Amino acid sequence: MTVAQPQPEGLTFECETGNYHTFCPISCVAWLYQKIEDSFFLVIGTKTCGYFLQNAMGVMIFAEPRYAMAELEEGDISAKLNDYDELKRLCLQIKRDRNPSVIIWIGTCTTEIIKTDLEGLAPKLESELGIPIVVARANGLDYAFTQGEDTVLAAMAARCPDKAPVAETEKNERNAIQKLLNFGKQKEDVAQEESEYANHPPLVLFGSLPDPVVTNLTLELKKQGIKVSGWLPAKRYTELPVLEEGYYVAGVNPFLSRTATTLMRRRKCKLIGAPFPIGPDGTRAWIEKICSVFNIQPKGLDEREAQIWASMEDYLQIVRGKSVFFMGDNLLEVSLARFLIRCGMTCPEIGIPYMDKRYQDAELKLLEKTCHEMGVPLPTIVEKPDNYNQIQRIYELKPDLVITGMAHANPLEARGINTKWSVEFTFAQMHGFTNARDILELVTRPLRRNNSLKDLGWDKLVKEDAKV
Repeated sequence: MTVAQPQPEGLTFECETGNYHTFCPISCVAWLYQKIEDSFFLVIGTKTCGYFLQNAMGVMIFAEPRYAMAELEEGDISAKLNDYDELKRLCLQIKRDRNPSVIIWIGTCTTEIIKTDLEGLAPKLESELGIPIVVARANGLDYAFTQGEDTVLAAMAARCPDKAPVAETEKNERNAIQKLLNFGKQKEDVAQEESEYANHPPLVLFGSLPDPVVTNLTLELKKQGIKVSGWLPAKRYTELPVLEEGYYVAGVNPFLSRTATTLMRRRKCKLIGAPFPIGPDGTRAWIEKICSVFNIQPKGLDEREAQIWASMEDYLQIVRGKSVFFMGDNLLEVSLARFLIRCGMTCPEIGIPYMDKRYQDAELKLLEKTCHEMGVPLPTIVEKPDNYNQIQRIYELKPDLVITGMAHANPLEARGINTKWSVEFTFAQMHGFTNARDILELVTRPLRRNNSLKDLGWDKLVKEDAKV
């Protein structure tokens, strides 16, 4: 006779090796240089960093990128050359050739190890060149994959103006988001729409998202009478949002804990601790939380969420009853797991490189609530997982899908385990109601491929190859 083991009442957290088995955080340059249109990113590292950027961003060879490598040679590393003169020469060339509104220095592992004083060099060079220089450390020793964006936004938060340089109406006319929303409208119509907003304190959202997603989330809040005063980052460095003491801020990504801390401590802003707008359930919870802070009764969210779930039924039929295992890479794991559990999947383990329980508190509570409502066991959250141990657990659990970094995908596939690259979710448009389907498109792709192989009778051949 066996005695049933009691289920834990709350989430279980574990921590393993302390290593970051993730994509390099300097890859944040890939999406940030496109988002901040008047910027230039200078990555200060070795040839290895350069090779990585060439491979990670090789798909952009036909575009003219606004980033470059300042390659450290043996003379630099042994402190025989003058860092200031070399960086000045490079920044003068960047200013002459590109004339950006800001140069962002990205520190790497090497600058960390040899203790290059980037923060000390930048102010002197900035005053000499007459161009802002923002320093962000994105080294893989201290930060995981997407935390590269976190360090950049935290550094930029300190540069946001503390008061509007012009009248508010003129600022709004200059604001890229407002221009887009008001395109083709008469001034009278714009004025009428302004009156539809509720009277609430200024709200600034932070997190780098593609412009269509920025517009989408801004409009979703507008439907509730909530006006977004700005985004960090803005499309242009010269349009950074005003951040005054008492302003409210809300994040759209779970890896921006450093930015959130900077906004609260240095800029004295009030953080709205909400789940993240990933999936229709997360988007609804995100909007409801912002509404509750501003004492606004949300409207139409039941119908909006139900409509999205109904539109995804073809994908939901594929994932229901399946299990998913997260090895941990991009810090989106908790939000994705919560959404997939709501879709009908089970998740025995969520590996995550770094877990800030305070910043992700609302997301963790929603994950727990979702598991209880769906009647599935709570996942174990493993911070800084040991990949060797994870592989053993994957063999034991036999999940239907493993979401992993690129280093482990092919070896797992060779052993008959379905995988999906976590990096694909980083670059996908998946925030808000309308993009939830794109998440399931990615998740179900390997499962649909297997179904196609079965229809063709190739699945047996694939299994035989895996045994060999």
